Amino acid sequence: MSDDKSAAAYWTANIRIIKICLAIWALVSFGFAILLRPLLQMLPITIGGTDLGFWFAQQGSILTFIALIFYYTWYMNRVDREFGVDEQ
Repeated sequence: MSDDKSAAAYWTANIRIIKICLAIWALVSFGFAILLRPLLQMLPITIGGTDLGFWFAQQGSILTFIALIFYYTWYMNRVDREFGVDEQ
């Protein structure tokens, strides 16, 4: 495989995981916290003494973002090793 094709495949993998992470974050922070909050509020699930919709709006989106950062780091380390551009 030529270097140009390898670089293109690397960046395709990188951009794909970025799009997936952004879609998940948007779903949680905008979808669950704003659009679906009234539906989530009706569920009999409480976290920390408040309804599920409020929890997603205040804490869930932040915790999801932190989890996505760790996932992205783990995934990109794997992709870096696959394409031979890792730091080791």
